[in-house]
Amino acid sequence: MKLLPKSLFGQIVLALVAGLVVANVVGAWLMADERARFGERLRGEYAAQRIAGLITLLDGMVPEERARVVRALSVPPTRLSLDEPWRASGGDASPDAEAFLHRVTRELERPVELQVLSIRRALPRLEERRKFAQPEERRKFAARGEGHEGPRHLILVSAQARLADGAVLTFRQTLPEAPGDWPLRVFGLLALLAVVVALLSGWAVRRLTRPLSALADAADGLAHNLDQPPLPEQGPQEVVRAARSFNAMQRALKTYLETRAQALAGVSHDLRLPLTRLRLRLEQLSEGDSRAAMQRDIEEMDDMINGTLDYLRAGSDTEQAVRLNLNALIESLIEDVEDVGAAGAKVSLHGTAAPILARPQGLRRCLANLLDNARRYGGGEVDVTLADSAGSVDIRIEDRGPGIPAEDRERVFEPYFRLEASRARHTGGAGLGLAIARAVARAHGGEVRLEARAGGGTTAIVTLPRR
Repeated sequence: MKLLPKSLFGQIVLALVAGLVVANVVGAWLMADERARFGERLRGEYAAQRIAGLITLLDGMVPEERARVVRALSVPPTRLSLDEPWRASGGDASPDAEAFLHRVTRELERPVELQVLSIRRALPRLEERRKFAQPEERRKFAARGEGHEGPRHLILVSAQARLADGAVLTFRQTLPEAPGDWPLRVFGLLALLAVVVALLSGWAVRRLTRPLSALADAADGLAHNLDQPPLPEQGPQEVVRAARSFNAMQRALKTYLETRAQALAGVSHDLRLPLTRLRLRLEQLSEGDSRAAMQRDIEEMDDMINGTLDYLRAGSDTEQAVRLNLNALIESLIEDVEDVGAAGAKVSLHGTAAPILARPQGLRRCLANLLDNARRYGGGEVDVTLADSAGSVDIRIEDRGPGIPAEDRERVFEPYFRLEASRARHTGGAGLGLAIARAVARAHGGEVRLEARAGGGTTAIVTLPRR
C-alpha cells in the first residue's frame, strides 16, 4: 500500500488506467482463446473437406488412372501414397484423432474405412534446420533473410483410407497453427491505449483537482492572512459551491475580527477610565493598609486587562512585518531577564541566526513571555539556543526547573490555565503568557511546543518559518 499515490489526482488516474487495462487484458485473453478455438476448427474443417474430396475422387477411379492422379495431387500441404500397407496395429485413439475422423466421415459420400495413424506437432523443415544449425549456418540464414516468418509450428496428420477395391490410400496433411506473434500486437495496442487514456484522464482529473488544491492552499493561508484574494468560483458545480462557501466564510471571519477589534478598543477605553478615576480618588486618601491594598487591586485589574487585550491582539496582523535581527532581539531580552533584581536568572545564548521576516513587537512579546516563565520556574539558569536552517529558525529556551507533566504540556497553552492552583498573581500570573506566545508564533506561520529537558526541566521550542 506504500506504493499507491497519496494525492487524489494520482489515485483517480491510477483507478481509471488500471481498470481500463485490466478490462482490456481480460477481453484480449477471451478473444485470443476464442480465436484459437475458431482457427483450429476452421483449419480442421478445411483439411477434412480436402481429404474427403480426395478420397471420393480416387475411390471411383481405375488403378492405373488413380496412380497418375495421386502423383499429380501429392503436393503440399497434402502428401498421398498408394504404396503403404494398411497398418493393422491400430491408429491414434486420442480425442483429436477421433474429432478429425468424425469430420472426414461427415464429408464423405459413402462410408469408407478410415484410421488416423498420428497427430503431432513439429517444426517446419526450415525451422528444423535452423534449430540444430551451427552458429555459422545461422548467420547464413539471417543473411538470406530467412527469419521467423510464417508459422513456428505445424500439425502433422497421418491417416489411411481403404478404398472400394481394397487399395490403401495413405495421406499426410499439414495444418499450420495460428501465428504466435499476434498477442504482441494486441499487447502493444493495449499499451498505446493505456498511455492515451493516462494522458487524457490526467488532463481531465487535473482540471477537476486543481480547484481543490487551490482550496487547500487558501485554507492553509487563511489563519495568517484574512485579506488574501477570494477563490475563483469556476469549474464543476460542486467545486463552485465549495469555493463560494469558502469565500463567504472568509468574509464572515473578517467581519467578525473587525467587530472584535472595535469591541476591544471600546472595552479598553471603558475599563481604563474607571481605573483612572479610582487612582485619582486613592490619592485623596490618607496613607494606610487599606489604601495600599486598594492600590494593589487596581494594579492587578490593570494587569489583567492588559494581559487579556494582549492575548486577543496576539494573532492579529496589524503590525507590519520587517527584516528582523533575531540575535539582537534575543540579546536585549536576555539583558532584561538578567536585570530583574534578585529574581533575575543567568541566561546563556548559543548559536546565531540570519535576519528573519517577522513582526518585532509581537515576536518580542512571545519570546519575553517564554523567557519570563523560564526565569520564574527555571532554577536560576536558562539556556537559549538558535538553530538556523534554510526553511526555518528554531529557538530553544531550556530551564532547570521542576518541569511540566506530559499530560499538561498542551493544556498550559489554554488561556487562564495555571499549574499553580492558588490563583495568586505573584505565584503564577494570569495564565495568559504561554497562550499569547503560541498565538503570536502561529500568526507568524510557526509554532511553540514544550518538551522535557534531559536532566530535568522544560524546553520551550519556537519554530519560525523563513517565508
